[in-house]
Amino acid sequence: MAQVGANMEYQEYKWAYSIMDSSKVSACLISMLLIVYGSFRSLNMEREARERAEREREASLLGGKPATPSSSNNNVQTLNTMQALCFPLGSSVALLIMFFFFDSMQTLVAICTAIIACAALAFLLTPLCQYVAGAGRGAVLCGRYSAPELAAALSAAAIVAVWVCTGHWLLMDAMGMGLCVTFIALIRLPSLKVSTLLLTGLLLYDVFWVFFSSYIFTTNVMVKVATRPAENPMNVVARRLQLGGMRDAPKLSLPAKLVFPSMHHQGHFSMLGLGDIVMPGLLLCFVLRYDAYKKATLVCQMGQVPGPRSMGSRLTYFHCSLLGYFLGLLTATVSAEVFKAAQPALLYLVPFTLLPLLTMAYVKGDLRRMWSEPFIAPPNGKGGGDFDV
Repeated sequence: MAQVGANMEYQEYKWAYSIMDSSKVSACLISMLLIVYGSFRSLNMEREARERAEREREASLLGGKPATPSSSNNNVQTLNTMQALCFPLGSSVALLIMFFFFDSMQTLVAICTAIIACAALAFLLTPLCQYVAGAGRGAVLCGRYSAPELAAALSAAAIVAVWVCTGHWLLMDAMGMGLCVTFIALIRLPSLKVSTLLLTGLLLYDVFWVFFSSYIFTTNVMVKVATRPAENPMNVVARRLQLGGMRDAPKLSLPAKLVFPSMHHQGHFSMLGLGDIVMPGLLLCFVLRYDAYKKATLVCQMGQVPGPRSMGSRLTYFHCSLLGYFLGLLTATVSAEVFKAAQPALLYLVPFTLLPLLTMAYVKGDLRRMWSEPFIAPPNGKGGGDFDV
């Protein structure tokens, strides 16, 4: 009788046990770590670019030559209002192209994905290689690239090559992590207005293609594209060279998502799209930079580091948004278990990150500045000093 009662209780609260599965816990923790790391990587890149520009300006003054604009931060792309509005539309067009013409262009897609993922993975591994190289990290080889950068590029190329040969999910996840960190670090949102337009548009995009696309295209377009494997380029090469005895390489599941197998249920896995990490991550990167700018501006105005603060004042916009992201991801996971269907994660992530941020900015009196071009130099012209949090 006790065993029957326990089984009935398990069935009743099965969804609660499911959300504690190792695959879902891993998805939550790793996505949050990627956002935090990518945001701080962006902040450090901005600081290094500013310090490099300051050194170049001092050197030009000592040499009697006019200062030239630094090109050290040229890889960073800042989205404007029009790009934010057009991004969901462009994503919809790309999704439809992948849905209708995937079979005829899958090899090209796999090759392009491998090249982009290789560059992103090299970007992710560069700090690790610099840490391992230690004092020798400044040695420049092959013109403009340092030894750690070349080591990172070779390591990334090796990982991608092994992934092409094996199609292993762990290597695909490594490539996806590189893509997440690279996009968060190199793409910046200039204001809360642009952030709101971008995330609201992507929320509508995600909801439409997950919930309503099946009424038009008789299938869930988003899930179909996300889970469709691509033809391995090695098989195409083997057929062109008429290598009939060569064993077919496995098809490739493209790194547009992170896959987390369960340690408790064989064959069960959780999947999280890269867009569900990158897009909220861009917002968190923006608020981290604003937190650092606000603190640096306060230091410049006061002439000293602020004293101890209360617990409420220690809660930064980044902390608020990161907590909202966690709660949004938890809500999306619970919804997927309750309804037993794929859920548009941005439907939960966008309100849980954006609405608390807007409320907190309004209460603190920062909403007007954050809404339009918040990173403006203070009156003393020091540009906010060093960003630090």
